[in-house]
Amino acid sequence: MKSHRLLSMMLLLQTRHQMTALELAEELGVSVRTVLRDVVALADADVPVFAERGRYGGVVLLPGSQLDVSKLSPTEVDALKLLGLDTGQARQLGIDSLTRSAQMKIASRRPQGRQLELPLSELIVVDNTPWFSPMPSAAGVAELARNLQSGRRLRIHYRRSAERGASWHTVDPYGLLAKSGRWYLVADIDRVPKLYSLQRLEGWDVLPEVRRLRPNATLASVSRDLSTAVENRGDMTIIATLSKDRLDLARRILGSRLASSKPADADHVEITVIYDQVESVRQLLQFGAHLRVTSPPEARAVMRDVATAMAALY
Repeated sequence: MKSHRLLSMMLLLQTRHQMTALELAEELGVSVRTVLRDVVALADADVPVFAERGRYGGVVLLPGSQLDVSKLSPTEVDALKLLGLDTGQARQLGIDSLTRSAQMKIASRRPQGRQLELPLSELIVVDNTPWFSPMPSAAGVAELARNLQSGRRLRIHYRRSAERGASWHTVDPYGLLAKSGRWYLVADIDRVPKLYSLQRLEGWDVLPEVRRLRPNATLASVSRDLSTAVENRGDMTIIATLSKDRLDLARRILGSRLASSKPADADHVEITVIYDQVESVRQLLQFGAHLRVTSPPEARAVMRDVATAMAALY
């Protein structure tokens, strides 16, 4: 619907201030020609939006222009209640009171009178805490978020997962990513994007220099690319047989690492698991006697050696 598309365009421009016609077309799922026609339609309706030509041009919404939230439809208001952080993450950021205030304001927009359907926001709860795990500590997340608002570079004291001690690195931060109950700093180091777990971030300094981000790179796009790279990382294929009644547990524990499963016999399934290195096969030890690695030989050797060492302990 055109009216919904125009509203979406205004929201995008209000958030990012300036976007190319191609970027808008990709976000809205239309052609560049349609975007340009919509810009003209908005301008004819006295919306302060215009297109700038040239290499650094784009579609611009004049500063100070704000979208009237009262124009949101009831279903859009309902959708807004479901988006964003859960209460635990809002508390870590120090914005839980602001979140409650915003929720009350949105709730006041609820239409009066008889409703034929229950709103989705009353039927869905968002909880990003991992199963069988308390909300991980992310000390300083609120302070870090405030420092990131300065748009400056950071010098971080960070311990990589394979290192015993932390070291200093200068990074250009995009912002914070909340994923699966954990916080990550998304930043470029020497123009290469990285994810830094806040659990291993031991300190940071805000530098006087303005951050230098790559052209057309945003927090959303960089986070998406990094998440995809993490999930697709791996060239070690493990084949194993698993008790059929443990398949649901394997799906929950292994996630995207579980590439496939198929029946092996009446009581077992054959599963394919993808890791980035053979030593990661140790994760499968938690299935005990319900799982047997069948290939490759080097993975079987790791399982045998670890099992032998464990048996010696007991």
